[in-house]
Amino acid sequence: MRILITNDDGINAPGLDVLEAIAKDIAGPGGEVWIVAPAFEQSGVGHCISYSRPMMLAELAPRRFAAEGTPADCVLAALGDAMPGRPDLVLSGVNRGNNAAENTLYSGTIGAALEAALQSLPAIALSQYLGPDNIDAPDIFEAARVHGAGVVRRLLDAAPWDDGADYRLFYNVNFPPLPAARVQGVRPAAQGWRRDTVFSTEPTLSPSGRRFLWVKGGPQHEPTAPGTDAAVNLDGYISVTPMRADLTAHDRLADLERVFS
Repeated sequence: MRILITNDDGINAPGLDVLEAIAKDIAGPGGEVWIVAPAFEQSGVGHCISYSRPMMLAELAPRRFAAEGTPADCVLAALGDAMPGRPDLVLSGVNRGNNAAENTLYSGTIGAALEAALQSLPAIALSQYLGPDNIDAPDIFEAARVHGAGVVRRLLDAAPWDDGADYRLFYNVNFPPLPAARVQGVRPAAQGWRRDTVFSTEPTLSPSGRRFLWVKGGPQHEPTAPGTDAAVNLDGYISVTPMRADLTAHDRLADLERVFS
């Protein structure tokens, strides 16, 4: 199996090393793992692509490239230049921090998996929730490191992928903020919503007196509705959420037909 991996934390992020180990486990002795990741951190860029400017792509080692672009750019760079032929699977992560609930909409980790799905490739995004029980651990990615390959293998072997669909499925996996031994299992979960947890801005002055704004997030340990992603993670489970790029609110189309009939 040929696997492409990327992330939004950057080519030197420790989570990418964790993902490389997971990918090598899945690819097997005769497989190939290709890395095309952002040269610098690209957190929060979503599905952005560098449509109006070129990107530099540097080969750092065999099958390892750094791109001066976004995670979605990295997928495009791999398919269009870095890799000979297409990968069998695209993995994105392992993100330092959760990509559950509203974070999903901002995440470059998700953006890379989404771009892969738009390119008709099977894709999985993986993120490690952080909290009091793992933030100061020697290995904050332990839950993902220990359980990641098993989850990916189960998805590949048994999950639906909707091959040939216009907007094919991809999967969003979040590991709970716990040591690996305390992970309770895996739960399929819908994307949730943290109430009163939104991004905001905070002004600050530079030493030269210029005014800048920092974007800051809200509390990450507010649970979502029972059974949805962040709630499942905070209960100690790995969440697996099937996703599509189709943003249509299909449940409201009939209401809209009545409005304009």
